[in-house]
Amino acid sequence: MFDNLSEDTNSSVNKFEQMLKTNQVLFFDAVEFENIIHHYIDFAQFTLAKKALKMGMEQHPKNVELMLLKSEIYLFEGTLKKAEALLIQIERISPEHEEIFLQRANISSKKKNHPGAIQLLEKALEVTDEPIEIWNLMGMEYLFLEDYIKAKEFFYKCVKENSLDYQSLYNLLHCYDHLEENIEAINTLNDLLEINPYSEVAWHQLGKVYVKINKQEEALSAFEFAIISDDCFTGAYIEKGKLLEKMGRINEAIDNYEFSLNFNDPNAFVNHRIGLCHLKLGNDKLAVRYFKESITLEPNHEKSWMALINFLIERNDYPKALHYVKKSLQSNSDSLQLWKKSAEIYFHMNFYAETAHGCKTAIKLGDYDIFSWTLWMDSLILAKNWEKAHEVGRQALQFHEKNASLLYRLAGCKIRLGNKIEAYMIFEQIKNEIKIPRDINHLFPELT
Repeated sequence: MFDNLSEDTNSSVNKFEQMLKTNQVLFFDAVEFENIIHHYIDFAQFTLAKKALKMGMEQHPKNVELMLLKSEIYLFEGTLKKAEALLIQIERISPEHEEIFLQRANISSKKKNHPGAIQLLEKALEVTDEPIEIWNLMGMEYLFLEDYIKAKEFFYKCVKENSLDYQSLYNLLHCYDHLEENIEAINTLNDLLEINPYSEVAWHQLGKVYVKINKQEEALSAFEFAIISDDCFTGAYIEKGKLLEKMGRINEAIDNYEFSLNFNDPNAFVNHRIGLCHLKLGNDKLAVRYFKESITLEPNHEKSWMALINFLIERNDYPKALHYVKKSLQSNSDSLQLWKKSAEIYFHMNFYAETAHGCKTAIKLGDYDIFSWTLWMDSLILAKNWEKAHEVGRQALQFHEKNASLLYRLAGCKIRLGNKIEAYMIFEQIKNEIKIPRDINHLFPELT
């Protein structure tokens, strides 16, 4: 455990633990206690950290650094009130201590008081000799407030000061994206590449920005430079593959996707993309193989399930499509798209009760598309459940007011429920704009 410790810290920790075993009380100076406590915090040994802190505070009751460590432990434990009260006490003793403002800002942020956190960080900036960390924290607080202009300002400072601060770079690019400042993003990335021309991260991000503004050749070049900078950079191969796929260079896209698999664990997304590429090339068996591999790797990968199921539907293989949609719902029971697809399959197989259940579930999950409502109505109509179909149609009109397809079905239900006058009134309103549904038109010969 102690291999990476400094000799002094190692000695202090050993001395402290020996003391605990013998129940002796030995004297440690404040710095020794700091090192001991930091060691236990680093190794998540909080019980020992608190024992060392308690003894340290007994021997050095007014030591600011130990008091700050105590407040840090309070923060870790979530006892914000105790931490804040202690920090206010410390501020009276040492009003210019940077750490006080940082911890208080952390508390304000946890309480979602982001303007208050910013004020405290501004105080920390006034007394610090190393502002980079504080700039980053300021940027994060402005992100919480969705003030992307101010956040951008602080993340830019971080990146300008340290071109290898990639976390700040990602945050900066996030701001540019929200502000739709693509040219500014490109200029910033090019500035970084002048400093470090072999930054695979900067080349990769530059390529992604070029994709956004549809500069495909520039994007492709950037991804290639990212790979030259680091030939094991998985993300660059994937982004290059996606771009080549978009450009219609399908075989090259497959090559890049497969390259990415050489440098990382098997990836459901990549297998899915390879499957789509083979589908475009007409390599049906390979496409299915890769979709299945994607699902094996990630059973809740909805897009691969959908691709596989749609492949079977397009070939009118509804029994096999039904088999896979049932399997997919075992691990994706909250997928409205899969429930919607199950309803579609059941309808083609004339299982109307199951169709209705699929539509109802998809709608319950938030799918208010007209297709789901009309399919639900059609399954009820074909089962001659006129009352329920009428009820569903009335619900659907709340989301699709004056929709002619819905109104036609409602008119048909009203006829079968004996309300012919109202039915004909509805039909007269829509007869010039409705294309009468082929699957159910025989049920309402009156509405022709």
